[in-house]
Amino acid sequence: MVPQRDGDPKKEPDMTSTTDIAALLLRVSSGTLFITHGLLKLLVFTVPGTVVYFESLGLPGFVAYLTIFAELAGGLALVLGIGTRAVALALVPVLLGAVWVHGGNGWLFSGEGGGWEFPLFWAIVQIVIALLGSGALALKPSAALAATA
Repeated sequence: MVPQRDGDPKKEPDMTSTTDIAALLLRVSSGTLFITHGLLKLLVFTVPGTVVYFESLGLPGFVAYLTIFAELAGGLALVLGIGTRAVALALVPVLLGAVWVHGGNGWLFSGEGGGWEFPLFWAIVQIVIALLGSGALALKPSAALAATA
């Protein structure tokens, strides 16, 4: 339920509730992490290096391009609050792919090669963002989800 000004459901939502602030913090921090992961692949590992790595996993090389694009564009959209619900859900498969990649390295992400705990948690965070919506200070705030009875 989105809080309303003066109790009138026809007025614009008041985006200052603690839930809206929490959604903002989750959206911006998650988006920033996606941007940094995309930049890591782009600037440190390089695109050709990322393609080779993806191919070494048995994935087609073009998946590396899609992943880099998803992380950079999706991260930016989350930070700005544009299409938040759809973007967050679209990023879940990227993170489930990371769970698959790191699955053989054990549970803890601090272990050698990184485990699956962080990507799985991050996938759940995306689902939470999709449920919460954009929160405060979004360029295009999410519409309220229909209430269930």
